[in-house]
Amino acid sequence: MLTQVKAVNLTEKTMIETSNMVMAGDKYITLLGTQVVIGDLAPNFKVVDKNFSPVELSDFKDKVVFISVVPSLDTAVCSLQTKRFNDEIAKKKGFIADNIAILSISNDLPFAQKRFCSTEGVDKINILSDSVWRDFGLKYGLVIKNMGILTRSIFIIDKKGKLVYKELVANISEQPNYEKSLAILLQAVEEKTNQP
Repeated sequence: MLTQVKAVNLTEKTMIETSNMVMAGDKYITLLGTQVVIGDLAPNFKVVDKNFSPVELSDFKDKVVFISVVPSLDTAVCSLQTKRFNDEIAKKKGFIADNIAILSISNDLPFAQKRFCSTEGVDKINILSDSVWRDFGLKYGLVIKNMGILTRSIFIIDKKGKLVYKELVANISEQPNYEKSLAILLQAVEEKTNQP
């Protein structure tokens, strides 16, 4: 059951705390920020790319946006998740490239992200960092309290900017539902290409 509790002061911003949604091991963790809801317009956010250049959700206007969120690329499950989506996108290269933006967001520094991509051959998705402003994590309710990392999750935003899929993985040590998220992604892309 979703429990939104008191507001706390985090770097001079008042933040909403959400508990009872995600676990680390056998304990619930507290998430900071505002939970987004399927059907709502997805909040714009600002992150940075490998060169610390700002990237915003609004940069992908009129595209379906798929966001894979990981706590840290330096962990086994996060690495698997990122490589799996990179490989899935590679299989659908032409169809996907024209219609959708695939983003992977973590709080890893861009230096570490660049090294990971180079070592692991990840080159089909946009690897972005929320380490500078925490803007994405706070607007989507993903910052893990007292850890400063993002909880594992998947979001799909349609071409009109509406959130059509959200998965907060129940335990941060588990992988997301690849099949379901990819099926909804392809459905959203098909709806986009079939519309005038």
